[in-house]
Amino acid sequence: MKTDEHDTLPNDRTVESELNLKDGWDSQAVSNLIRSKSSLGDMPAFLFLGKQETALLREHLAQAFGEEAVATLHDTYYMGLRVYEVLVDSFVRVAGKKVNRVMHDPIARRPAWREGASDALWQLRVL
Repeated sequence: MKTDEHDTLPNDRTVESELNLKDGWDSQAVSNLIRSKSSLGDMPAFLFLGKQETALLREHLAQAFGEEAVATLHDTYYMGLRVYEVLVDSFVRVAGKKVNRVMHDPIARRPAWREGASDALWQLRVL
């Protein structure tokens, strides 16, 4: 049985929306969705929105930043996630993964058994 190439691609029929925003943009609901997908320093990287949700987000951001600031959502980040418009009527999904990388200083990487004071004494004895 031959399948159509488009049947294998994710779309609104094979990937379910994770949130319903029909009554307007709900920042708290989006925040809760992001939080539910975050764990142990890992966080989703992308916010996928359908046409209706993209319009709701644009309206929401326009209230805060002005209409001209959100004429397009190209290269827009919302709550730390990059926004992508999906060409379906209604869809909300967070996906991807970005790792929270913490900078470590050289002292923090030193083994626990080497304290600063005793380490300095040890170096003096070796020299």
